[in-house]
Amino acid sequence: MVSRGSVGHPMLDGINYWDELKNSPSQMELCFAIFANVLEFDDEGEPLNEKYAERRAALWLYKYCKGELPPGEVDL
Repeated sequence: MVSRGSVGHPMLDGINYWDELKNSPSQMELCFAIFANVLEFDDEGEPLNEKYAERRAALWLYKYCKGELPPGEVDL
């Protein structure tokens, strides 16, 4: 989803993060790492906290693009 520019998290509405990341594969890799680092799975391999992991990645994307976190958010 990130590589297509369509994460879809409401926090990223109006932010064209794809323009920021498309020429920076290492930053895109970091975004994926943030998502994967917090993702947990149950015994059947189903994700337990996919929305939380998506929100963490969206927070990072927001900060990367805007230089600051959204109002009221705590630093990662």
